[in-house]
Amino acid sequence: MALFKRRTAGKPGEWYYCLEHRKVEEGPECPAKDRFGPYPSPEAAGHAMETAHERNARWENDPRWHDAPGAGPRSPED
Repeated sequence: MALFKRRTAGKPGEWYYCLEHRKVEEGPECPAKDRFGPYPSPEAAGHAMETAHERNARWENDPRWHDAPGAGPRSPED
């Protein structure tokens, strides 16, 4: 018995943004590796790339995820 079942059809109300085709789709039409989502609406899915850029910028500028400037590699004793 398989632990995970492959879902071949999407659920109504699940919206995705396909990175390969650069389009919004209802339900997962394309493979997971090629899409962002699910989103609650087609409008939110249409802004997937903007949302990703904003989140990446926040992460890159978040001091909790970066070592102090000029700090070298940590030793195993730290």
